[in-house]
Amino acid sequence: MAAREQDEVDRIVDAWQRERADLDVAPLHVLSRISRLARRLDQDRGSAFAEHGLEGWEFDVLSALRRAGTPYELSPGALMQQTLVTSGTMTNRVDRLEKRGFVQRRPAPSDRRGVLVRLTADGRRVVDAAMADLLQHEQDILSHLPARERDRLASGLRTLLAALED
Repeated sequence: MAAREQDEVDRIVDAWQRERADLDVAPLHVLSRISRLARRLDQDRGSAFAEHGLEGWEFDVLSALRRAGTPYELSPGALMQQTLVTSGTMTNRVDRLEKRGFVQRRPAPSDRRGVLVRLTADGRRVVDAAMADLLQHEQDILSHLPARERDRLASGLRTLLAALED
């Protein structure tokens, strides 16, 4: 059997095993790799969004509206739930996106005090283009894994995430 190539996580785990043989460092093999991948993906996603003049948070809000389907609108509360931010943060974000012409507010027909946030044509254009480029970047990253391994990885990560989100 050929020797496997070591990565930085292997070197970290080996060092911890040497320094603290009393600890079970096995979780580092998986979770340190996930952590390093997450940081790398955040950087790559930031670059993909920047190509379209977007920040990551802008993409999050615009994509939530886009995924909502026609007429591409949600209440601020629904946007908060989907993007995991507070009410004050969401108000600020909607204000900034509205100034850029990517969203508009309109009164909620069922609630005189309520408001809906709607994706504009410019917002839809920019989020669609950013999404297409993002998916190409991510396809390139995943091209290093055969399809069967991608499926197994997705399944295992789904199981782990579901347990943590419960």
